[in-house]
Amino acid sequence: MAIPDFQTLMLPLLELLKDGKVIKLSDMVELMSDKYHLTDEERNEWLPSKVQKTMYNRVAWAKQYLKNAELIDSPEKGSFKITQKGLDVLKTNPEKINLRFLKNLESGTPFANNTDASDEHNNENKTPEELVEGAQVLYTESLQAELLSKLKQIDPVKFERIVLQLMEKMNYGVGSMTKMSHDGGVDGIIDEDELGLEKIYLQAKRYSDNKVNEREMQNFAGALGCSPVRKGVFITTSFFDERAKKKAASVQGKIIRLVDGEELTKLMIKHNLGVQVKTKIEIKKIDEDFFSEE
Repeated sequence: MAIPDFQTLMLPLLELLKDGKVIKLSDMVELMSDKYHLTDEERNEWLPSKVQKTMYNRVAWAKQYLKNAELIDSPEKGSFKITQKGLDVLKTNPEKINLRFLKNLESGTPFANNTDASDEHNNENKTPEELVEGAQVLYTESLQAELLSKLKQIDPVKFERIVLQLMEKMNYGVGSMTKMSHDGGVDGIIDEDELGLEKIYLQAKRYSDNKVNEREMQNFAGALGCSPVRKGVFITTSFFDERAKKKAASVQGKIIRLVDGEELTKLMIKHNLGVQVKTKIEIKKIDEDFFSEE
């Protein structure tokens, strides 16, 4: 069963508290996970930000909206119990409690069946964190596409320089370009240490549509195989065909890391190469310790 959205969890959470007992948030998460028969994988699924597990986040927000509506209360930090108002709501036998229900409750509108087919697919079912992270994912995907388009249009030599800059920003060491007419399948060399005792060979292919093929990988593997260098990185704005991948994996005693266009743009964004911060958003939460009686 898929992880339920936070609105779906509101009524079950309130019913969980109907006998008046106090339950900790962490126990709520476990009980709701059991109720919906979540697998171990679903129980351990994280939000994209890795800040919280998805199920915990959704239970926490369902709890928060119920608390905001005064249907539950927090007698002590991290623990919750139902209020008389919450008991009154349960006496009406609602089929569902969602944001529309709580809004009607706040305005004094009589309780009603608040089911709506559109509820299952709109953004109201997402927690604030999920909305923010979803928007960030969409924006990042758009930025990646734009960045990749730019990379495919630049001069190949400029692209090689960008690859060297990226490796330096990733703290792999200082890089230098090889002579363009005699690179022997190698476009750049990274010195991993100041004395140049460990090196990395680089190959950079700025392609618009063509995939890196087996022959090109063979040239790079051959250059690596004829040298004492053990590591190589092949970076392209395109993709690697299956034969090229197999060739890279088959080189004995050497490590060849393949980076396609999608991973390249992710790395450039992560290390702020070719992009700049447009704006920063601060998201704040209540400081529970500030309001503690202790």
